[in-house]
Amino acid sequence: MRDQRVVAVHRGGLLTKEDHMVLMHYARMCALHVLELASLQDDELLVHALKVAERWELGNASTGEAIASSRLVHAYAKNQDDVLVGLAARAIGQAVATAHMADHCLGPSWYARKVVRLLGTSVEEEDAYQQRELEKLPSHLVSLVKFLQNQKHMLSEQV
Repeated sequence: MRDQRVVAVHRGGLLTKEDHMVLMHYARMCALHVLELASLQDDELLVHALKVAERWELGNASTGEAIASSRLVHAYAKNQDDVLVGLAARAIGQAVATAHMADHCLGPSWYARKVVRLLGTSVEEEDAYQQRELEKLPSHLVSLVKFLQNQKHMLSEQV
């Protein structure tokens, strides 16, 4: 069962639209950082998806538009021979999917760590970046994201 704190109020959960938008911002910032780390700022599909995420965050794009963009990016990732591009695309696809399900906001940070490991750069620096972005959120969302990250970590260890 999904944590009701990440289910939108209009779906019977506890997540307000404002908090959902804040989680999208966090996801988008992590995904944007991945785009920069992977030097993919010229990839039109990925940049467009992040723009859709930003528009959704500002109330100027529908959830359906975000879902469609996320699906395109995930299909793009699936068809990549370049592992780096595939991982970066998945991070961005997860960020845009946050519009549909707020717990997708965890995806960009998880894929960012994979990108950093692949590039051979500092995971500690990436974690510090993500922590700085996380600390910009209201305290109740910081607690929620940390709780969800811990839950995902525990589930992945059980597999």
